[in-house]
Amino acid sequence: MSRSGSSDTPTGTEPETPPGAAGGPAGRAGSGGARLGRGPLLDGGGGDHDPLDTAVWRLRSRGCWEDAAALLAARAVTDPAAALARSALLTERCMFASEGWGTAEDALRAAEALAFGDEDRGAAACERGHLAYACTLFGVRDRADEARAALGRAAALIPPGSPVRPLLDFRRGLVAQHLAQNPTGAQAAFQRAHAGAGAHGDALLRSFTWRHLAAMAEQSGDLPAARHGFAESLRIREELGYLIGIAPALAALAEVQPDPEAGRLRAEAARLVHLLGGLPVWLAEQLRPRARDT
Repeated sequence: MSRSGSSDTPTGTEPETPPGAAGGPAGRAGSGGARLGRGPLLDGGGGDHDPLDTAVWRLRSRGCWEDAAALLAARAVTDPAAALARSALLTERCMFASEGWGTAEDALRAAEALAFGDEDRGAAACERGHLAYACTLFGVRDRADEARAALGRAAALIPPGSPVRPLLDFRRGLVAQHLAQNPTGAQAAFQRAHAGAGAHGDALLRSFTWRHLAAMAEQSGDLPAARHGFAESLRIREELGYLIGIAPALAALAEVQPDPEAGRLRAEAARLVHLLGGLPVWLAEQLRPRARDT
């Protein structure tokens, strides 16, 4: 994935997130991309919703991660789920804004200190692996070994049927693809994550798996499959109101569309990036030369 739309991260250093933080809009199944919303605090599924859940989602989806994390700060002192959700929000900020790495690390350590039981410790290890992966990906510091070890530890602690398992599979796919240079292993992990996200109703995670499977289809020359996957990713993000993730989805779809549709999609992506104050920063940089050319 070497072109601007192929992932939710800088060209040549893919990807992403994905998802990273917790919380989802009321009434939307599986909108918590990290599945940290599973449970009473930030459940993105159906049923009654904590007003805090909705408030965190609205801020997160617009790229206001610090404000969203601040809403969780008091509860995160004693609540392991809130602490892990806060950590994930701040890691997502790093991946979109390319700043705040120390703050994310501090939040993760606090969450790790509160984790109890195998599944809680496994979820914290999954976040540890993701932060280490992101630091490596963005050239902050090489923590590839730490990422692999943490995700391996998470795999040993999180049971196969856990709602956290699809996210873990997704992140292991990222490491396989971009740190281990193992596209076969990455595709298998993305497919497991895709199926698991569907089974657990995690719509936002499924938007990430759609786009990464689509990017792999693009690499293999299967443009119809790539267009379908990128279009599904965009559709889900628009339906969920995940505004911060829509511009990357538009840019990805533009890469596999002919002109003039490709130009229209890039222009819309550039408009959204401007609306969000230049976020994601790596996409703003990618779109800027194209904007000058047109």
